[in-house]
Amino acid sequence: MTADVRTVPPQTRPDPRREKRLRANRPKLTRIGLSVLSVLLGVAIWDLVSRNYTAFFLPSPMLTWQGALDLVADGTLWTSISASATRILTGWALGVVVGVPVGLLMGCIPWLRLMLDPYIQFFRFVPPIAFVTLAIIWLGPGEASKVALIFYTTVFLVALNTLAGVLGVDELRLRAARALGASPTRTLVSVVLPSTVPYVVTGARLAMGNSFLTIVSAEIVAAESGLGSLIWTARNYAKTEWVFVGIIALGVLGYLFDWILRVVTRSTLRRYGVTF
Repeated sequence: MTADVRTVPPQTRPDPRREKRLRANRPKLTRIGLSVLSVLLGVAIWDLVSRNYTAFFLPSPMLTWQGALDLVADGTLWTSISASATRILTGWALGVVVGVPVGLLMGCIPWLRLMLDPYIQFFRFVPPIAFVTLAIIWLGPGEASKVALIFYTTVFLVALNTLAGVLGVDELRLRAARALGASPTRTLVSVVLPSTVPYVVTGARLAMGNSFLTIVSAEIVAAESGLGSLIWTARNYAKTEWVFVGIIALGVLGYLFDWILRVVTRSTLRRYGVTF
């Protein structure tokens, strides 16, 4: 005889919603577990390899950790991270704010695209490090020169990706909007811009990565604080473990920034096709 479900105590009944959440979280937990295992394996390999070399050539993970603790204790590490992060975020944000409208205008106005294209194509192949000296001469050794170099790194990538998004809009959608009586401004807001959002996000992520490359060069040449300056100072004092600390800090900071950008854009722009 089949037992009546009503006779089963409520606390012993399976909760369908809880089981559904557990099933949904299993792939996520698996990814996190594999990532942690990969990091631990990398540290173990690093430790084994470092035993065959001197601390000056390849410091061990433990020596690097001790160097990080020393830099944290005297405040050098936090000061360096804060200085680099502020410069990167400021220059990157300015580059995105300027690059998106420039890309939209180039995509929508053919004659403007033809006029700006030679400059875009020329300057995007000139690395920011080539302008470090000029930036210091024109803007001084302060924050403005570093922010300007980050801006230079960002603006062309964002503008080109935005332009690619505008040019990639389905022509049928544009014709449908015009057939329904939409004005050029309305078409831009309701059709072109939503279709371009994934390209803008991709350009912003690529520019963020390049910003980290630029900030190190700028801080090595002229800066008293920042992770690039920390790495250069470590070289002068023959503290290889500090070099490793600076490199690891750059990687972790970049990973954190990209993760925050992905989470924010995925949660706010999902309706525009942003899913990464």
